[in-house]
Amino acid sequence: MPALTALPQLHSYGHALDMDDDKVGLLRDSSDAADDFGELRRRFAEDGHLYMKGYLDRAEVLAARASLTERLAAEGVLDTSRPHFEGFAAPGGGYTFKPGITNNNPAVQNLLYAGRLAEFYRQFFGEEVRHYDFTWLRAIGPGKGTNPHCDLPYMGRGTHRHMTCWLPYGDISFQLGGLMVLEGSHRRMDLLEKYVYRDVDAFCENKPNQAANAKAGKWSFSGTLSHNPPMVRNKFGGRWLTTEYQAGDFLTFGMFLVHASLDNRTENRLRISSDSRFQRASEPIDERWVGANPPGHTTAGKRGRVC
Repeated sequence: MPALTALPQLHSYGHALDMDDDKVGLLRDSSDAADDFGELRRRFAEDGHLYMKGYLDRAEVLAARASLTERLAAEGVLDTSRPHFEGFAAPGGGYTFKPGITNNNPAVQNLLYAGRLAEFYRQFFGEEVRHYDFTWLRAIGPGKGTNPHCDLPYMGRGTHRHMTCWLPYGDISFQLGGLMVLEGSHRRMDLLEKYVYRDVDAFCENKPNQAANAKAGKWSFSGTLSHNPPMVRNKFGGRWLTTEYQAGDFLTFGMFLVHASLDNRTENRLRISSDSRFQRASEPIDERWVGANPPGHTTAGKRGRVC
């Protein structure tokens, strides 16, 4: 099939994506059904994700961005000779994972866990919800994006019906590199079953190498599905779906959807985004991600067994 003329050449994890129409495409915008949660549930069941364009107040998102960029500047992540809000990376800036800068940050906490976003999940689930107390905050500099994976291996000790909310703090062009999802991958359990139910923090106590890794707070299984996004698409079928995001958008998806991100091919800009997780309050929750100081993937979160 001919290449999509609307899209530039896209790259993910150092690989050029195949730009044929049957291999890459644009996310479906579901904001047209923003008040019809029955239709949103139908689309989610079909697609495994919902892209809600402009659903959140742009000014509120940009205020949260301002709070984050000030903290990133204080931690040496930004080029402080430029306006902090613009998010220019400090020299040599690459992958920065800074969940701590969301703590005691009312602009971010209110945006994510109060107001319209939290109400979206209450309406979608049809009951009271709770969220993880840990917020994944990333500032991604020029270079490779995130490799293909599902979320369940990192957070599967409670319900498997929880949802990820990926939210950009600012406009994200194709060049800056936003998230992409693999169309229909949530239905490919023939390919996912031996991968997706593994726990990155589980280890075999009777295997010395795995036990040593766990004691050091490391993984024996990283949770990565592949380092080659084009190869994953060829195996699963479907298309890699993405878009140019704007402040006020969010993308939500389930634990079985394969996703990755485009590479940041700018010269010195940071892509700032967060992942948060929502679930029904009535269902069990993964103990690694709740509490005043969630243990996460530290040694406290490891779980040994005899293999």
